[in-house]
Parts: sequence; structure tokens; C-alpha cells
Amino acid sequence: MQLIAGNWKMHGRLASVAVIEALVAAGPIKGAQLLVCPPATLLAHFAAVVRGSHVRLGGQDCHPKTDGAFTGDISAAMLADAGASYVIVGHSERRLGHGELDPLVRAKAVAAQAAGLTPIVCVGETLAEREAGTTLAVVDRQLEGALPEAGPMVVAYEPVWAIGTGRTPTPAEVAEVHAFIASKVPERTAILYGGSVNPGNAAALLAVPHVSGALVGGASLAAADFLAIARAASAAAEVEAGS
Repeated sequence: MQLIAGNWKMHGRLASVAVIEALVAAGPIKGAQLLVCPPATLLAHFAAVVRGSHVRLGGQDCHPKTDGAFTGDISAAMLADAGASYVIVGHSERRLGHGELDPLVRAKAVAAQAAGLTPIVCVGETLAEREAGTTLAVVDRQLEGALPEAGPMVVAYEPVWAIGTGRTPTPAEVAEVHAFIASKVPERTAILYGGSVNPGNAAALLAVPHVSGALVGGASLAAADFLAIARAASAAAEVEAGS
């Protein structure tokens, strides 16, 4: 089963429920689990729509504390209460834009687990780090510093230079990093690829060894594109099952 997760980032309004309704109406896709991570303002509204369906919901970030005087923050327990079952932590846009470091990412992941959520822990290198040949060292440092010691988790490899740029690593480059991550995490840990995933490149990316799904950005905002990626995941899962 490949996990196809959509990170809506700071997009979406109440009217965007039409996308969720379309995902639900499409029915289950064999070999693919759909997950949408909308803004927190939409979680409870979307939860009422997906209840009892094959579509799961997640948050985009959480605070490491359960409650407290943290104006503007949201806890993992609050996300769970609103209907989430996953939460993204350590996304590069949080690391770069909010100065988040690995110890904080780990604390958030642990808090997510304590609230019954599965954390999706993001790792990935910048273009300068890729060009310097330090990709694996950077990813290794992030894995060591950000992953919880145990418990359910998902890892998402997102090369920072590929996010929202239309550029993607070659399948060989993705395979190298995913094989490295697989050697460092517990067996059966899902490892997603993220970074400009779209219907045109999804099949090639999802067929790479050790790729267990995708963390999709802009393409997850359109139901047709997101479903096309999920169907590519289904095809990849069938090929793997037959190999």
C-alpha cells in the first residue's frame, strides 16, 4: 500500500471541500492510501465529509506541548480532536522559514505519537548541499536528530531544491537516498518522495525501489491530479507485487 499524501500548505477555503468530496466519490484506489493535510482551519469541516471513507486527514505542523500559553500554535492533541490521523513535521519550509532544528522536530514527532497521530518526518538537502556532494550526510544528520526512537512514523524525503520548482532528482538519485534512508529506519517504515510530484512524473518516481508513496504539494489541490498520482501509485504497487 502506497501512501499518497497531499500537503495543501496555506491554500484552501471552505469551498475547497469540493476537492475532498471528489476524492471520496472516486472510491478506494487499490494499493493507494489517500491522505490530505489541509490548513488546520479546515480539518474539522473536512473530517465530517471523509468520515467512514477511504480518505484520511492530517495536520501540517504541531507544537510539542499538549496545551499552554502558545499563541497561534496548535497541538497534536487538537489535530487529533479535529479528525487528523497524521501530521507533517520538519518540513523544509518550517526549517528554513521558522528556524526549526532537528531536536524540535523530534519533540513534535514524539508529541504526535503521544496524541495517537503518525508523524511524517521530512528530511532533505538544499541545492548547495546537493552540489557539494553532502546529501547523504545531511539526510543522515536529520534522521539521527529528528526521528523518534520508536513508534509509528513515516519519513518523507524532500530535496529542498525540488519543492515547488518543477525540478526533480533523477530516479537514480531518488533511489540512492531512499535506499540510504531504508538502511537507517525500522523495517517497514514508509518512505515518501516529495518535491514537484505531478501526474506526469509520478509513475517513474513511485516505481523507484524503497519509495513507499509521495508527499504531494500543488498537485494535491486538484482532485483530478491527485487521483492520477494515486492511480500511478496503484500501478506501481501492482508491478511490485508481481515482481
